[in-house]
Amino acid sequence: MATANPIPDEAVVAERATADLLVFVTAMPAEQFRSVLDHLAATFSTNNLIIATRNELPADVPANLRIDLMPPSNAFWMLQPSDFIAAAQCGLEHEAKAILILGPGADSLSTAALRSLSDAVLTAPIDLVVPHYSLAPHAGLINSAILYPLTRAVFASSVRFPLPIDLCMTPRMAERLAAAAQRISANNPGEAILWPVDEAIAAGFRMDEVDAGPRTVPQPSDTEINSVFALITGSLFADIEAKAALWQRPRRALPMRRATMEVAFTDGTTDVAHMVAAFRLATANLQEIWPLVLPPNSLLMLKRCSVLEPAEFRLPDNLWARIVYDFLIAYRLRTINRGHLLGALIPLYLAWIASYINIVASGTPAERQIEAVAAAFEADKPYLVARWRWPDRFNS
Repeated sequence: MATANPIPDEAVVAERATADLLVFVTAMPAEQFRSVLDHLAATFSTNNLIIATRNELPADVPANLRIDLMPPSNAFWMLQPSDFIAAAQCGLEHEAKAILILGPGADSLSTAALRSLSDAVLTAPIDLVVPHYSLAPHAGLINSAILYPLTRAVFASSVRFPLPIDLCMTPRMAERLAAAAQRISANNPGEAILWPVDEAIAAGFRMDEVDAGPRTVPQPSDTEINSVFALITGSLFADIEAKAALWQRPRRALPMRRATMEVAFTDGTTDVAHMVAAFRLATANLQEIWPLVLPPNSLLMLKRCSVLEPAEFRLPDNLWARIVYDFLIAYRLRTINRGHLLGALIPLYLAWIASYINIVASGTPAERQIEAVAAAFEADKPYLVARWRWPDRFNS
């Protein structure tokens, strides 16, 4: 709800005003929103800027900002389908040439990052621009293990963070995402995820990414790994299933990504021991489930991995790629209940993290290892296509 005096005299409410750039600020904590307003005022000319937001305005809004207040909503840790719908509507109302969406934690973005995101759309014929964040090696591991390598291999996309927390887009991209968001919301009234990168590829729109530097990654209120992992991974699996006719067509191979700044790695020895223990326990307890999903050769390789000591634990990249592909096939075929299926993938994901921590701690740069994982997914894509078309044919 708005405060008693939500619009200070020095702030101008944007009702039917127009601007080149519309910035849609999603619901976030008050202190974050206040900082975002400061960054926007310092980065852009207020004459060409309108801010739309679901947040309650602070008492000391920066002077001359034009702000469009929208119905409030609860803060969430990622962009929601309703955010895309509202951003597209606001962009249309204000005749914006570019629409910048900022998610929770956007106060940690630099003014240079904000400028790069908006300029990429305003000054070039690009429909969608997403950030390339500089995160610590232990941050965003679901992205590094599954989202990035799987999206790169399946959709031939080099975008490092295919589930962005911030993005900038043209009106026609916003319209496309709003339509997709409406379909997703209709089919899944609860929590749902929209994949902007996949939608841009499906539409044949031009896309790019810009260096955004460090960013604070918002954390879900429910930190229980099972629910978060199932939500994100299951949503990507569903999107891949929905776009199967697109990604099975041959696509041009992508160049290797440019090197990025490495962030200092912290020792994870204790966590590795716990994750390896969880993997070993699952190896014993999931003997009735894993064989329904994984071919014999993968099961044999996992058994060999389970006897390794934590400090020496490694999960081969090609094995991990094959595991994810086989779980994706099982998700499509509903081999078992999808919730149980994704739960059975979690111990294998923990094994991947343990292996990744050991590899990076041994001196391999984190980004080099993540690129090696992505390369393994790309190399094995013919297996995915073959099993998608002939699902009963296991290649051991």
